[in-house]
Amino acid sequence: MEALVASAIGVLTGGGMYLILRLRTFPVVVGTTMLSYAVNLFLFASGRLALDLPPIIDTAQAGYTDPLPQALVLTAIVISFGMTAVTVLIALGAYLEGGTDRFDIDEAPDPGDGGLPEDIMPRADYDPAREPGPADEDSAAPAPEGAR
Repeated sequence: MEALVASAIGVLTGGGMYLILRLRTFPVVVGTTMLSYAVNLFLFASGRLALDLPPIIDTAQAGYTDPLPQALVLTAIVISFGMTAVTVLIALGAYLEGGTDRFDIDEAPDPGDGGLPEDIMPRADYDPAREPGPADEDSAAPAPEGAR
């Protein structure tokens, strides 16, 4: 039983680390989820795997299982679910903003385009001076009283 649980922890950890090293956000989210499952399984197994024993002391039973790892795993499941939801929302926001879910560390954006995707690049004839915007600070100043 212990060998099976240890093998499952190893497979989940290896698969999670492999997926975390991918260059797309969805496999990274799945990899962190698998890694959190491996940690939860490790915490649960740290309470000594015992079959058919209650988590409380009972005089009718020969022993008991430690309830602390079970409580830690339950808390870790709730926290990992919340963090997965936050990570998915951050990844979705990055996808909607950037137009892709890839993150390439080797490819730096061209300084001339401001790092914008090509579908929202400004046109070649774009002139920011012709854009309507707030008035200059000099023209926004009130005119002297004698000038009216």
